[in-house]
Amino acid sequence: MSKLGKTMPQVTIYCDGACSGNPGPGGWGAVLLYKEHRGELSGGEAATTNNRMELQGAIAALQRLKEPCRVDLYSDSTYLINAFNNNWLVSWQRKGWRKSDGSAVKNPDLWQEIWRLSHTHSISWHWVKGHAENRENERCDELAKAEITRMKNA
Repeated sequence: MSKLGKTMPQVTIYCDGACSGNPGPGGWGAVLLYKEHRGELSGGEAATTNNRMELQGAIAALQRLKEPCRVDLYSDSTYLINAFNNNWLVSWQRKGWRKSDGSAVKNPDLWQEIWRLSHTHSISWHWVKGHAENRENERCDELAKAEITRMKNA
């Protein structure tokens, strides 16, 4: 239930990111499922890292939601999933975007955006094994790789 007592829509998101070289041309893909509706998103950057693409896929999918939702978000990125499920983000923020060893957190711009989005929606973060015949995760990987090809040919 939302703050207004209205039941929030339930959405399932799968997302993935990929990079050819790290750094190098990269792409991300996302699949959004809501009732009988299905949406696919993808994008890329000419010079990026795999972790940035993993985060960007999740961000783009969450930004696409038009109202606060209950979300089951699936990713094969332990970097993304553990940041929420192990409270790394809370710790990083408290330490001024520094890790426990004192070094700067990489990709703070993306982490700050996903943190903001995570407070708009009620999200359950799920890790899914990559390249293990999960249909939706495989589709996200296909979308991300197609973006890498597009970046290389641009």
